[in-house]
Amino acid sequence: MSSSGENDAISLADLSATHRDLLWVLSQTGSSESGPLHHALSDYYTDGIDQTRVYNILKELIERDLVTTQTHDTTKYRLTESARRALSARQSWQAASPNAEGGNE
Repeated sequence: MSSSGENDAISLADLSATHRDLLWVLSQTGSSESGPLHHALSDYYTDGIDQTRVYNILKELIERDLVTTQTHDTTKYRLTESARRALSARQSWQAASPNAEGGNE
């Protein structure tokens, strides 16, 4: 039986690329409403992305404790500390991967 701690780190490996892209956008923008997040992803994906899909992804990320909300006049989304650590771990993994951009093939 393991205890809570470093071994319980959240991995992004089981998320879709769209989920990870949304986390990346939030890491770059900070706290944001769903509209700007939708626009950022629409600009990135050549076929665009439906706003309902963005909202559903946000709900899934909240359920996984990767995103949290703040509601005053509007709802803003932000990364949790777990998401920040998971993104950092993924970036380290990508940088160390031999198939990473700029790496040896």
